[in-house]
Amino acid sequence: MALIVGPTASGKSALALELAKKQPSVVINADSAQVYADLQILSARPSEIEMEGISHRLYGYIDGAEVCSAARWASDAKAEITAAHDNDILPILVGGTGLYVRTLLDGIAPIPEIEPAIRAEIRDMDVDDAYEALRKEDQASAERLNARDSTRIKRALEVVRSSGKPLDHWHAHMAGGIAEDIVLHPLVLLPPRDWLYERCDRRFQIMLDNGASDEVSRLLERKLPADCPVMRAIGVREISAWIQGEKTLEDAQAHASAATRQYAKRQYTWFRNQCPDEWARHEETINNDNLRYIVRLLQ
Repeated sequence: MALIVGPTASGKSALALELAKKQPSVVINADSAQVYADLQILSARPSEIEMEGISHRLYGYIDGAEVCSAARWASDAKAEITAAHDNDILPILVGGTGLYVRTLLDGIAPIPEIEPAIRAEIRDMDVDDAYEALRKEDQASAERLNARDSTRIKRALEVVRSSGKPLDHWHAHMAGGIAEDIVLHPLVLLPPRDWLYERCDRRFQIMLDNGASDEVSRLLERKLPADCPVMRAIGVREISAWIQGEKTLEDAQAHASAATRQYAKRQYTWFRNQCPDEWARHEETINNDNLRYIVRLLQ
């Protein structure tokens, strides 16, 4: 199985196509935004023309009203990988969602269902109170987490209170990963940051030119809850504010570009530090002149 990860969407897609042209292949999405049918433009999901006749799976297959967890995606990806192997086809995983990839390869912690009353109580807590409680009940998680990371702090607290065991206990019992059952050819794309950020700045205007405002208008018509992943995607909030007269187009563009750069920076840091040292890395710009060279890193 080939795996192409990193913070640059177009570079990964171009590389996957170049590799897929060399042998029968299927490209499998590993990007948490590109799974949603409602986010064709704002997720930079490849169009039918851009797919160049090569089979692409797990792109735009989930309705925006649903939530796609890492566990759900990993289960779907395993099914696609198995089907590819059964047909003697190379599965090429492409994406920038590190949690998805890690869940697929390493498995998922078998944490029991959280008791509803405990979840409700903790979610109503102030983040400072939740962090202080976590320091007393799961010191290891408290030391690992940022004291202002409300989501992860409350998750760790609800796990230890509901199960009686800290997160580290469950993470030591990961199950369902495929890393030991496959031959993996991974490549991490880490191009120069100035090159990456310049592309981030151009991204929003390109999306506007391709109909991003119409895509957001359709989402607003659906009146989906604000906490749906599609409503929190980069660009949706900014364009929504512009459509509703809360921001100028210039402000929306500036905020969306900044959010894109910040997200790319987080991805860059995650893949640089979290991927195994033995995984191949490409740290130069990605263009038509060096695609064949990069493909050789995957073989």
